[in-house]
Amino acid sequence: MQIGRLNNLTAIRQSGPGMFLDAGDGREILLPGKEIPEGLAPGEAVTVFVYRDSEDRLIATTHTPKIQVGQCSFLRVVAVNNVGAFLDWGLPKDLLAPFAEQAVRMEVGNSYVVTAYLDKNTDRVAASSRLGRRLQEEGTGFRVGQPVDLLIAARTDLGWKAVIGHTHVGMIFHRDAVRRLSPGMNIKGFIKRVRSDDQRIDLALTPERAKTRRGLAREIIDHLESHGGRSDLTDHAPPERILEVFGVSKGYYKKALGGLYRERLIVIGDREITLAGPGDSDRLPAGRAGTRPDRPPGKRPGARAGGTRRSAAGKTGKSRATGPAGSGRGDGESRGRGRRTASGPGRKRQ
Repeated sequence: MQIGRLNNLTAIRQSGPGMFLDAGDGREILLPGKEIPEGLAPGEAVTVFVYRDSEDRLIATTHTPKIQVGQCSFLRVVAVNNVGAFLDWGLPKDLLAPFAEQAVRMEVGNSYVVTAYLDKNTDRVAASSRLGRRLQEEGTGFRVGQPVDLLIAARTDLGWKAVIGHTHVGMIFHRDAVRRLSPGMNIKGFIKRVRSDDQRIDLALTPERAKTRRGLAREIIDHLESHGGRSDLTDHAPPERILEVFGVSKGYYKKALGGLYRERLIVIGDREITLAGPGDSDRLPAGRAGTRPDRPPGKRPGARAGGTRRSAAGKTGKSRATGPAGSGRGDGESRGRGRRTASGPGRKRQ
């Protein structure tokens, strides 16, 4: 029998207060009468959560709390006294977060990500928002690109601290936060790296290492072809839309756009990107058209002779371009049409 966890216990006998359950080692735990499942008889098993009540007695409940020992959750503070803060965890008696276990001073009405632990001195379930103290920070055993379940904990100067699968803590740096985050969010993420110096875990929200630049380039071309050769997903598009459509960060997407532009396969404007055509020669960088990703090689309409082919994966040779990437070979007027490269920027308390 584990305190602070769900247990499968056998009913022994029923009396006035309720049903007594076998807790092992000759111990009995009371399941109050109002919580006895209909039809439960001695000798039958029942799943209950075990904790200590306000009188320090072990008691069972058929209610499942919002958090158990060894888990993390986003809980609201309902009261504060001289001992600590009390959190609503879905049971009649609130969960205590002692002052010594608070990363920041908790306030009534606010919610915090906490982990539940069993206090060795009192044998009671308690909560802590000092995640680095209670959870593991070293990422031994994780692999780069591994998908993980994340609970966003708190914003820091470097980024967002997140709980990984209830057991570890990692960091999503601001540059990797490709969507809006807030404490209490449950999202999918990926292991970006385990640092070689201190073994701490860096996290990402997109599986970029699993998606090659050339594979993303192929998806962009397919997206354009399925939308009449045009798309409003330029390098100014919101990161959330890029993540929704292509499943990558904005920075990774912009690099793929830049590769396709240098291949002379797309034209990038302020408000849209389009598939390059015969009339776009002076809006494209000098050189010969590249091969569409995963398509048979061939000369695209409007491609110039000369230059060295450049793949969407970014392998380059010498180019005959006479100006910076994104400049055409036409006159000054045709070079100033706004085209550019894609590489810019009342409760009881326990």
